Amino acid sequence: MTDLTYPQDRYACFAQYGKMTHPGPYADLYTALPSDIPALVQVVQGLIVHIFWAERYGLKLSEERKGEVQLRTMERRLRRTLELDPGPLATPRPNEKKIIGNCRDFSVTLASLLQSRGIPARPRCGFGTYFIPNHYEDHWVCEYWNEAEQRWILVDAQLDDLQCNAMKIPFNPLDVPRDQFIVGGAAWQLCRAGRADPDQFGIFDMKGIGFVKGDFIRDVASLNKVELLPWDCWGMILMGYAALSPDDLSMLDRLADLTCGDVPDFDTVRQIYESDPRLRVGESITSFVNGNPQLIVP
Repeated sequence: MTDLTYPQDRYACFAQYGKMTHPGPYADLYTALPSDIPALVQVVQGLIVHIFWAERYGLKLSEERKGEVQLRTMERRLRRTLELDPGPLATPRPNEKKIIGNCRDFSVTLASLLQSRGIPARPRCGFGTYFIPNHYEDHWVCEYWNEAEQRWILVDAQLDDLQCNAMKIPFNPLDVPRDQFIVGGAAWQLCRAGRADPDQFGIFDMKGIGFVKGDFIRDVASLNKVELLPWDCWGMILMGYAALSPDDLSMLDRLADLTCGDVPDFDTVRQIYESDPRLRVGESITSFVNGNPQLIVP
């Protein structure tokens, strides 16, 4: 496999760890890992079991094990990973020794591994069209810069052989088509323009334009290297759609234009995010842990 390494250039910030992707004292665990994308995705799949697929992998989870989805940072997730199995990360664990996570955790873990190799990478929050027919499912994937092809590529590290076969995935999960994963800003545009029904966007009984707004703002935060949990809320996420002012909607529409694809004008996105308290993650957030709001410091 080709060894993917990149110079520190215009995407330097994405080739460096953020608060959530930093492995902390466990950085040495990455040293012996491979550098090519397929092998790194296999490493990720060898470490994590998705909480909603656990029974398909033969697991009956205790409440304690389910609680592992609340671990935001790679440092905490790696600590727990070693508690479950102290072996090298490249050695696949038996399913019962894998840490429990969700799509966000697969994406953040892959981004962390790529960043350790100097490869620009960033988790993206949005909606997958490939889980349920005629539905946009709340989802995260990882996006990395392919220097040889000069483009950002979406990778769904969650989709292993079992899931691909079960859902009859029609594409390569290592290069997810942009019409199969809809980033938050593009979903916002579809709904605002009436080209899609907002009630087709969501997960379980959570849906609608307010839900789309939440994923859109989480994607903007993730682009600014703050990749929080899917139930973490702050600022404008906590505002009802009907309460948004014309200025709020204008700002969101502009931001959607800037982030609906692979974000060629990132500097502008960063400036908007950092200067606007409606978007920026503050010192505390409201996390809806099992549906119960808790004020926390992320």
